[in-house]
Amino acid sequence: MAEQIIKTENVSFAYTGAEGVAPLVLNGVTLDIEAGSFVAVLGHNGCGKSTLAKHFNAILLPSGGKVYVDGMDTTDEDRTLDIRRTVGMVFQNPDNQIVASIVEEDVAFAPENLGVEPAEIRRRVDEALAAVDMSDYAQYAPHLLSGGQKQRVAIAGVIAMRPRCIVLDEPTAMLDPIGREEVIDTIQKLNREFGVTVVLITHHMDEAARADRLIVMDHGQVIADGAPRVVFQDVEGLRSVGLTVPETVGLLYELRQAGLNVPLDALSVDECAEAIAKALK
Repeated sequence: MAEQIIKTENVSFAYTGAEGVAPLVLNGVTLDIEAGSFVAVLGHNGCGKSTLAKHFNAILLPSGGKVYVDGMDTTDEDRTLDIRRTVGMVFQNPDNQIVASIVEEDVAFAPENLGVEPAEIRRRVDEALAAVDMSDYAQYAPHLLSGGQKQRVAIAGVIAMRPRCIVLDEPTAMLDPIGREEVIDTIQKLNREFGVTVVLITHHMDEAARADRLIVMDHGQVIADGAPRVVFQDVEGLRSVGLTVPETVGLLYELRQAGLNVPLDALSVDECAEAIAKALK
């Protein structure tokens, strides 16, 4: 059986404010995330996906239920640092994560704070920048970079901490299509070539389609969980909670409604074209 790096058991969470306790943002979430997997979490704004992400490295602690990271209980304050070394977080706006005026100094920032030896820091910085294809920009000022490049530097800064899992909370929300593609390619490379567990919070269907597993949330609960090509076949179910499907699946769905016998599990453009050609023969 595959090792679970993150485990949630019946997790509930509500934000507290001046008015007292608000309604539940998470309501009974039970999940296992396998080490080495690439999981996308999908849902419309306010469904609880970002709140769930912040539970994965103890930024938030559950109001009820339990979260375990590599077997460590996130409510155990003695393990908070170990938990955050295990699970790194990348947020929407890279400008909020970049702290230094030179790219390589920014990537070195977290390992320095962890007390890593200088020679090891140098090695980690070089490896992290190479992993995100930013080695040529080591001496650049971050403000001179494009949005996609800045986000890759932010990811490098997390990689330099050597986490076993990276949680990315809508990392492409502020990027143009080229920047989005750069970041998603980087995420896939980290997962496939380096074995890093990836949890990607997104509202882009095409990004979610590239994961191994898709978790769909609505009103603080998991309403679907499976391989993208299985989950996306429920076009009506996803539309009923305010979500779309990849354009390829949407096209096949419309053709099927019009009477053409096509499958709904073709995610790529090539697979979609092949499915249509086969049905028209």
